[in-house]
Amino acid sequence: MLTKNDNKRKRKQPQRPRGLQIFLEYLNVFIGATIVGLAFNVFLFPHGIASGGVSGISTVVGHVLNIEPAITQWVLNIAFFGLGLLVLGKQFGLKTLMGTIYLPFAVYFTRNLEPVTQEPLLAALFGGIGVGLGLGIVFRGKASTGGTDLGAQIVHHYTGLSLGVAVLLMDGLVVASAAIFFNLELALYALIGLWVTSKTIDMVQVGLGYAKVAYIISSVPNELRNAILNDLDRGVTKLSGTGGYTESERPVLMCVVNQREVTKLKTLVRAHDPQAFVIVHNANEVLGEGFRGELHSP
Repeated sequence: MLTKNDNKRKRKQPQRPRGLQIFLEYLNVFIGATIVGLAFNVFLFPHGIASGGVSGISTVVGHVLNIEPAITQWVLNIAFFGLGLLVLGKQFGLKTLMGTIYLPFAVYFTRNLEPVTQEPLLAALFGGIGVGLGLGIVFRGKASTGGTDLGAQIVHHYTGLSLGVAVLLMDGLVVASAAIFFNLELALYALIGLWVTSKTIDMVQVGLGYAKVAYIISSVPNELRNAILNDLDRGVTKLSGTGGYTESERPVLMCVVNQREVTKLKTLVRAHDPQAFVIVHNANEVLGEGFRGELHSP
């Protein structure tokens, strides 16, 4: 979608040097894994909240068998990584190996920190936020921390279950073990933490800058197109549409705008065609001219 000024202002966005990009990706893995380790020790482990993954397993094992969580995480992470290499091939990369090994270090070196809260619900909420924030940063570094994510890929490989179902199965077994070895209340807290973690990961991945996508069906599409290009200075795409009742061709205009521009867009549409049919919905992430930046191939 190009605006009238694109040819004047469009320029090739400089890319980071390859070496700097690789360094930043490894830095993301280091920072993200450190945040996960901190959240584990100051929120989740002290309250026995086993919110899925290897960290959840290490929580159960630590409280039941009194084994240092970092040791359990090292053993399981290395085991899952080895199985992944054996079953799935060399597709994980050095950054995933770094996350797999470094996360237990982060857990070990922050093990003596005092819990931030004595309230389990707060621990589940903020622990979930911390773990989700850390994992989201790791994922932005194009890596992972291994663990049950690799286990889920192995289950997916052998059973044909979707990866989402396999991850849910693995995490569900961890939460179920919390219900068995601890109590049902702690398992419910673990479910809260697991849900908050998933939502926080999504937030880190797509950001908070929600844009809006508008689809406009109008009897004067060319007038609206020119108005959007010239008055709103936003790109617009004309899609081919066919009326379901009349079976006549009805062009559909698609436009992406910032939240603050929605009212201006609706006012503009109303001024040119009060009978226009407009659909507006959220776009979680927009990459390109006029938004977060252009999308480049790695």
